[in-house]
Amino acid sequence: MAAERIELIIIVGEVEGHDALGNQTKATKYEDIIPKLARFEADNEKEGLLILLHTVGGDVEAGLAIAEMIASLSKPTVSLVLGGGHSIGVPMAVSADYSFIVPSGTMMIHPVRTNGMFIGVIQSYRNIEKIQERIIQFIDEHSHMPKNRIEKLMLDSSQLVKDVGTMLEGEAAVSEGLIDELGGIASAYAKLEELIAIHNKEKTVKEVCTTD
Repeated sequence: MAAERIELIIIVGEVEGHDALGNQTKATKYEDIIPKLARFEADNEKEGLLILLHTVGGDVEAGLAIAEMIASLSKPTVSLVLGGGHSIGVPMAVSADYSFIVPSGTMMIHPVRTNGMFIGVIQSYRNIEKIQERIIQFIDEHSHMPKNRIEKLMLDSSQLVKDVGTMLEGEAAVSEGLIDELGGIASAYAKLEELIAIHNKEKTVKEVCTTD
């Protein structure tokens, strides 16, 4: 596998949107990720994308935009949750064509917060409700977890001491249908190579049919 064929994007810490975070905060900047994804799509030398995630969440609009961008790519994509895929990290994790999580990894599903994370008292409840519905719909469309189950886990008040929501560890995230498979970096690369091979074969067949 030639490394230059694979694009690697790492999403760590907090997802930064319009508001700049402090220098002491580990952050992934929206304005860095979006151009990388655009260049990847336009680069004929790149055949697949691997996304590594270890994020506590962050700006909802920025995170959802990144997730939508990944989901719209025409080339194969694979995500791997290494530590946490929390809050808006959930849509980003499931936005890939195929998703992995390490056994010790965790996913946290809970309602939208006004600060871009999740839950709280809000001034514009209807607007937050719409954003939350967009997130639920996205997870429903890009994972094997049904909408009613997402909503139930999101509003669970029995698990978190000072919050509502659900923390899913690696195996549970897979059994719930949120993440496709338990695995690490080797599994992620192998799956991406498999998807690239399928994609290239379909592309060749399409080109042959077009010329005929």
